[in-house]
Amino acid sequence: MSRPSTTELAAFAATLADAARGVIRRYHNFGVSIEAKADESPVTVADREAERLMRALIEERFPEHGIAGEEYGKVRADAEFVWSLDPIDGTKAFITGSPRFGTLIGLVENGTPTLGVIDMPVLDQRWIGGAGYMTRMNGSPVTVRACESLSGAILAATSPSMFDGVEETYAALRAATRYQVFGGDCHNFATLASGQVDLCVEAGLQDYDFLAVVPVIEAAGGIITDWNGQRPSPGSTNRILASGDRRVHDAALEILSTA
Repeated sequence: MSRPSTTELAAFAATLADAARGVIRRYHNFGVSIEAKADESPVTVADREAERLMRALIEERFPEHGIAGEEYGKVRADAEFVWSLDPIDGTKAFITGSPRFGTLIGLVENGTPTLGVIDMPVLDQRWIGGAGYMTRMNGSPVTVRACESLSGAILAATSPSMFDGVEETYAALRAATRYQVFGGDCHNFATLASGQVDLCVEAGLQDYDFLAVVPVIEAAGGIITDWNGQRPSPGSTNRILASGDRRVHDAALEILSTA
């Protein structure tokens, strides 16, 4: 079987995002019940229904592809192509009525993240990008912005609590930047791709939290690594640094690599 084109794969990824968006919008702000998973993170019927629908679409269109989802685990994990699914990245935002949660859809080819979608169902914003496919937001190309120094950078992170155990390291990075914002989950990475923030730092992540993000950032001209400067791949890290400018990235790594 011939390899699907990047354009074909991107179109199918958009179809998956459309399907998940339809499910999620039905439940947002309607008081869904909340369950706690084994790690105490919340999950709702919307998370599960959206992932089930995406998985069914993949099985129908690309039955030879693997799937690795947050809610229902892995099948065919050693396949050439594996879809990474996080139906609701930012479930705490979802259950509290915030619109700043998203769906993450990534495609890993032979162990390398090559295509990603960051979809914001309520905000009606979607970023798609990957190898040979410049990142677009709602169809329009986007790029990161230049930032000459860490002292001039805007830093985004989801929550200070994710830096438990490395508080001093994060505090040093925060002190070295110009402005800092919290919240946002995957939306932070999307806004970096669009040139609105300069630096995103996260810790305690799972594969499905970042595999979709890697191609989106890179195809917008940005840099994304672990805290030691290595490109993320399945199972490689739980600490992520993304930047719009190599100068800022290198300066941030000098601080983070001490953790």
